[in-house]
Amino acid sequence: MNRHTFLLILLLLLSGLAGCGDQGAEESHGHGHDHDEAEASHDAGAEEHHGHGHDDDAEEEPAKGPNGGRLHVQGELAVELKIEESGQPPRYVAWVTRDGNVVDPREATVEVKLERLGGSVDTHRFTPVDGRLQGNGVVGEPHSFAVTLTVSVGGETATWAYDSFEGRTTMSAKAAEDAGVRVAAVGSGVVAESIRAFGRVIVPSQRLADVAAQFDGVVRGVTANLGDRVGAGATLATIESSASLATYPLRSPITGTVLSRSVEVGQRTGEDVLFQIADLSSLAVELPLFGEDALRVAPETSVRLRRLIDGHEVVVRIERILPTADALSQSLTARVAVPNDDGRWRPGMAVEAHVVVDEAEIPLRLPMSALQRFRDRQVAFIRVGDTYEIRPLELGRSDGEWVEVREGLNVGDEVVVEQSFLIKADIEKSGASHDH
Repeated sequence: MNRHTFLLILLLLLSGLAGCGDQGAEESHGHGHDHDEAEASHDAGAEEHHGHGHDDDAEEEPAKGPNGGRLHVQGELAVELKIEESGQPPRYVAWVTRDGNVVDPREATVEVKLERLGGSVDTHRFTPVDGRLQGNGVVGEPHSFAVTLTVSVGGETATWAYDSFEGRTTMSAKAAEDAGVRVAAVGSGVVAESIRAFGRVIVPSQRLADVAAQFDGVVRGVTANLGDRVGAGATLATIESSASLATYPLRSPITGTVLSRSVEVGQRTGEDVLFQIADLSSLAVELPLFGEDALRVAPETSVRLRRLIDGHEVVVRIERILPTADALSQSLTARVAVPNDDGRWRPGMAVEAHVVVDEAEIPLRLPMSALQRFRDRQVAFIRVGDTYEIRPLELGRSDGEWVEVREGLNVGDEVVVEQSFLIKADIEKSGASHDH
């Protein structure tokens, strides 16, 4: 049998083994954590078709070796390459054959270079481990890169170059602008630790006036109605005194809004409150604070209030902590003053509050609007040119507006901070990612 015939038979046998490997991979897909290069290449093909100038003809599925990795053949050399992470951080492993014979791992040199979006290059060099070759570094997420594989055995060298993309899509600048996609360079800043609380809007007692009749009598006229704005000294009603039978005006002691009215013409007055007038130009919010959190809050602490009815937010400060605790819940009550210049804050409205108890300057932070849930990870999307790619993140402290990024991004990365869900949807639609 000549050498060319032998290689042809070898390739046919390996193709058969690859078919078996495909079936096994499909049966275990989603239950393990091995990344094989064939699967990543399939993702790359889908992404190129989605916007990377890929030819309309479908690419053939790359051949697999007996271990489920991507098979590369050039001349007499063949290498099977795979990302393996079962029970360990993801690393490359490789098996090398020459002229159909398994090469002792000590006699082969294998190197993989991974060029990521943005131009950074990771280099993985291989050493013998348990009868195979293993890369010396962890393959960081996302597993999306242009791969250059170089193998040398006994003076013979072979090189392969191909794309293995996932979690990536493209969008023209015009399309991104039209869709409202906005990016911003990430960097350092303040992230505050806060306590979440819920409260309600009240009228401070010093801005309330209860109005009763000066003398017992009969109501002969009412001029103020619920919700009316009245000035200090304005007539609210006319009362006929029972003692003198003379009429006198019932006047508002303050400028404000008629908050309640309990009077009708012909009614006897007695000592009851007939009107309640409230100065609504400045209101207050009372916030119950529970457990140890209550002891971390003090006057002048910053608070971000959000009106639940429409989401409107203001930043204010705690005015005081009320001196007594609730007997049942053991909560303390914090009170904050709320300017009401636009008149849209109303007594009784529900409010969500984030009470700042600590602030820290951190090296890297993101606005919460940049985050998306993708598979089982919190992620953001970076942009380089017209290309967008997923970045799994390790997050730290958050104040509801900003979040600390511990791993996954670098200072200066351009990250999608508005309409990030559109980029997520485009990646999912393109099929440019695979299950880990």
